[in-house]
Amino acid sequence: MSDKINILAIESSCDETSAAIISNGHVLSNVIATQSVHERFGGVVPELASRVHMQNIAPVVDAAIADSGIIKNEITAVAFTQAPGLIGSLIVGACFAKGFAQARNIPLIAVHHMQAHVLAHFIEANPPFPFLCLTVSGGHTQIVLCKDYLDMEVIGETIDDAAGEAFDKVAKMLGLPYPGGPLVDKNAKLGDPLAFKFPVSEMKGYDFSFSGIKTSILYFLQAQKKLDPDFIEKNVINICASAQYTIVKMLMTKLEKAAKDTGIKHIGIAGGVSANSGLRKAIQEAGVKNGWQVYIPKFEYCTDNAAMIGITGYYKFLSGQLADLSTSPSARATW
Repeated sequence: MSDKINILAIESSCDETSAAIISNGHVLSNVIATQSVHERFGGVVPELASRVHMQNIAPVVDAAIADSGIIKNEITAVAFTQAPGLIGSLIVGACFAKGFAQARNIPLIAVHHMQAHVLAHFIEANPPFPFLCLTVSGGHTQIVLCKDYLDMEVIGETIDDAAGEAFDKVAKMLGLPYPGGPLVDKNAKLGDPLAFKFPVSEMKGYDFSFSGIKTSILYFLQAQKKLDPDFIEKNVINICASAQYTIVKMLMTKLEKAAKDTGIKHIGIAGGVSANSGLRKAIQEAGVKNGWQVYIPKFEYCTDNAAMIGITGYYKFLSGQLADLSTSPSARATW
């Protein structure tokens, strides 16, 4: 048995099957298998996602171990995404992790997916505590006060839709294929962010709401298409730029308020939408304006991946926060 702490990590919360090996907090491998089966349906189909996870998980884990340069006997513990996510997808990952841990008689570590997005910062950086993290994904939008590796508090969140969902719905209205969020970003780079004005939702505290902007864009497009049936085709880059500008503005307004109120100058972003170029640029500009130290993970650690599960598992292992075989996956999770 190696004297190093080698964590096999498994991520299967949605439609990426991923496995990674983390050795003493360093990434040795991070393998991700995506699923193209959902493209024809315009969104993730949970049952299909579960089936593809079952096909992918064994070869993905084998590849992660092979790429890492270690052997199975050197794995210290197995970490897996326990919650939140699609329940069928989570079950596949949890069952594989339990089977692997039981077969090798090694510890099992259950990981909270959104906490893992926050701790993705520690794969290559080392933000000092406390720091603020804006976690933005297809299912979640939160401002998290990070007091320690495993001590986090959500101080603001969306009361309805997530920012990532808003991007995807805008893409769908424009007739862009799934996954639409990255295509909105791609088009937005070519357009005028001030071409069209969309309303910004005002919420108390540090909370967000994105249902309003989706509705306003829908009504705007319906009205414009009555005047010109080709309006979307003629203005797609400006619509994308204006929508992205508004969503990013809502995110940054709350993040700046939280940073000002708490006095915290170390700020990070995480989650799939943190790969958005508009958001990355906005937080960097805000950092210069406000004197922040800004932390942004690499693209490969922003979207769902097992490396972030592994780094979280590593810190949980060090603190003795282990799970047993009775641990059940859950579609929902509390902090």
